[in-house]
Amino acid sequence: MRTYVIGDIHGGLKALIQVLNKLEVKDDDTLIFMGDYVDGWSEAAQVVQFLIELSQKINCVFIKGNHDVWCENWLDSGDVNPTWYIHGGKETMESYTGFSAEEKKEHLEFFKNLKLYYLDDKNRLFLHAGFTSMHGVTKEVFEETLYFDRTLWEMALAIDKNINKDSVLFPKRLQHYHEIYIGHTPTTNFNSFEPMNAANIWNVDTGVAFSGKLTGMNIDTKIYLQSDIIRDLYPDEKGRNKD
Repeated sequence: MRTYVIGDIHGGLKALIQVLNKLEVKDDDTLIFMGDYVDGWSEAAQVVQFLIELSQKINCVFIKGNHDVWCENWLDSGDVNPTWYIHGGKETMESYTGFSAEEKKEHLEFFKNLKLYYLDDKNRLFLHAGFTSMHGVTKEVFEETLYFDRTLWEMALAIDKNINKDSVLFPKRLQHYHEIYIGHTPTTNFNSFEPMNAANIWNVDTGVAFSGKLTGMNIDTKIYLQSDIIRDLYPDEKGRNKD
């Protein structure tokens, strides 16, 4: 059995299908999705529908991202967060054209059931963004931190590579887990189209919201496969501007 982690999708259904085909996913594989299924490209609602149907055939773990929270709130109440609207919400709302009230209700349940984090049997942690508690993710005070925080990744990038994980100088919040997998902060911010590793953290958001690629990575071997550049898959769309 293989376990793959899939980076932020942001409405790029074509990229998702391309990656899953390249991975040659089998029925006994596990797919861990890192959140932000919507907001960016034109097929947000279609991505959610695809994932719902995929989870009926294969074991999937779905993490909740900040964009998913915004979309969930809109589906639930009809309220449009202005920040969400200008950061992909408009495209997501448009993608729901033609979806029935019953289908929207099913999607709302999908969003409500997303996990804030997932810890596997090998002490590998998966969450969308980060956490700040030195006692670990279960002691995080504010739920929003789990899908908005960027300080965890910033800290990992700043750690002296000569400091061993067992050293008293190694950050305590990283010592709780064998590995940590995140999305949220695109690696394209650091001029990389590939997953990045810092300390014991793997960042698999390779910028598909903007002009990067979607990544699927085997968490045991660290071998990864990617979609084409997203703008090549949606040549008639502008996508999101970098923010």
